[in-house]
Amino acid sequence: MPTIRLNNVTFKNRIIVIFLISSLTPFICLGFLSFYTIDSIIGNKVEGALQSNLKQDLLTLENALNNMNHVSQQLAYGGGTIKLIEQLAAEQEKYEQLRLLGEIKAELNNITFSNPNIGLLMYYAPETREYSFENFAVRGDFQPERLPVLAHYPEITYYGPHLSYNGSINQYVFSIMRKVNMPDQDLYLYIESGRNAITSLFAPQNRKESSRRLLLLDDTGKITFSEVSEAFAENGMFPEANPKTQSGYSKGYFWNKEVSNQGWSIVSVVPEGELNKERNRWLIQILGIFLLFIVVVLLIAWLLWKMVYRPLDKFHREIKSLIHSEEREHTEMTHIPEFDYLLYQTRSMKRKIWGLYEEIEQKEKRRADLEVEKLLYQINPHFLMNTLDTVHWLALMNGQKEIDKLVLSLNKLLYYNLGKMGETSTIGDEIEALKEYLQLQQIRYDFQFDVDIDVDEQSLGLPSPRFLLQPMVENALYHGVSDDGYIYVGVALQEDGLQITIQDNGAGMSKEMIAQLLDENTEESHKVGMGIGMKYVKRILKANYGEEARLHIRSEVGKGTVVSLRLPVSPPAAALPITSEGEPKE
Repeated sequence: MPTIRLNNVTFKNRIIVIFLISSLTPFICLGFLSFYTIDSIIGNKVEGALQSNLKQDLLTLENALNNMNHVSQQLAYGGGTIKLIEQLAAEQEKYEQLRLLGEIKAELNNITFSNPNIGLLMYYAPETREYSFENFAVRGDFQPERLPVLAHYPEITYYGPHLSYNGSINQYVFSIMRKVNMPDQDLYLYIESGRNAITSLFAPQNRKESSRRLLLLDDTGKITFSEVSEAFAENGMFPEANPKTQSGYSKGYFWNKEVSNQGWSIVSVVPEGELNKERNRWLIQILGIFLLFIVVVLLIAWLLWKMVYRPLDKFHREIKSLIHSEEREHTEMTHIPEFDYLLYQTRSMKRKIWGLYEEIEQKEKRRADLEVEKLLYQINPHFLMNTLDTVHWLALMNGQKEIDKLVLSLNKLLYYNLGKMGETSTIGDEIEALKEYLQLQQIRYDFQFDVDIDVDEQSLGLPSPRFLLQPMVENALYHGVSDDGYIYVGVALQEDGLQITIQDNGAGMSKEMIAQLLDENTEESHKVGMGIGMKYVKRILKANYGEEARLHIRSEVGKGTVVSLRLPVSPPAAALPITSEGEPKE
């Protein structure tokens, strides 16, 4: 089945398919190889850039936290500030208290000014929920228990990004809270990162890669801060359960993770579509080139088709025109020397073939005419007609009216039927000759039969071959008409030709007998009428009308026979070949 389907593919389609396959296969292979290579390069480049940026962010954040941790150690363990705070707590005199308070603030200001990455700094007493020695005005109620915890240790707690309590700024900061080494009271040191310490981390509008977002995880993997809360909600667990995994895909994002020395983690997330933007841009460019390449290939295939297939189409039309001699000769050329030479040879062959065909046709026509002449002149007409004329006068002299009538009818019939081939005859002449023939047969046979002749007067002047109706009527008499027999002869002029019908109610014929009657090579065809019969009818029809006349015999044993003959009139009517089954071929 596949082979059959392939054999039905046209030459045009084969050219296009083969050209497309041969042209596109190397391009597609090269495209896949390039895509794989570029995809690897871009993937490594993007992922490497994200990982590098994340490490830089972690380093920035650790530096800020380490700086705050270093300052907290100075202020929480046995430094001058702690001693001043202890003295202030023990001092009763107001003046001395004011002096000590000024020294403490001066000490804290010196530390703040010498560390620009330090923001709000103050001491906090959890029992009284009061804070003191703050270096900036505090916004609202200070509630450290609400801050997001990054990591918690016995002496220090790291807090994730939150809005600063510094009343002079409004931005996200990191902070730490360390227990102060004071045996007599429960006191903690609270320090926030400075104004510019982590601005580049948590200000997405300042990032070069605006699609990158950050998450912060505590040491248990819980999300303490999220810039994409719709996918990774705060206080929820990060989807990646394995803490050693540094990158992956989750919820439509590509993520990278870095773990700090304190145990908390920073995660950068990028939408997969954004991650593939450069890859997709390259792919679109390749597809554009591919489409352009296909257009060029199709254009070249069309040019090949025009150059090869159209000349072949001209050859196809030349071959088809071989069967139509009247079709005018084509003169257009393909303008391709090889094809033009073949077209010239084909047209020369066509002219020679039709020249030979016309020569053979003329020879066959002359042969058919000679055959008819031979059949008509098998009897010497002059001798026979002179003898009959003598018999006529003898019968008239002896008073034999029946013989006189018979001989006179026979003489007229023979005079008409044995006329020369070139003499003009009409339907009216054929009817008159048929009447003479029927009169002879009524005298000859010892049974009575009726004849009904119905002729359209408009058809009497139409030209007709000589000796056409008599053999068909003779065939009716030969095949079974007896007493009370009936023969009908009808001639009607119709729009598409002249219809002649001869019908009898005789014994009829089988299909085999009809086939034998129409076959010129059987003995039965020679037993009809005067040795000429239906053979003559067929020959004369072919000689005069070619294939435009139709002869149809319909018969049934015991029910009679109907012979139908349709002759073309001007303009000639299209005809169908004769069939032995009695039906014209459709």
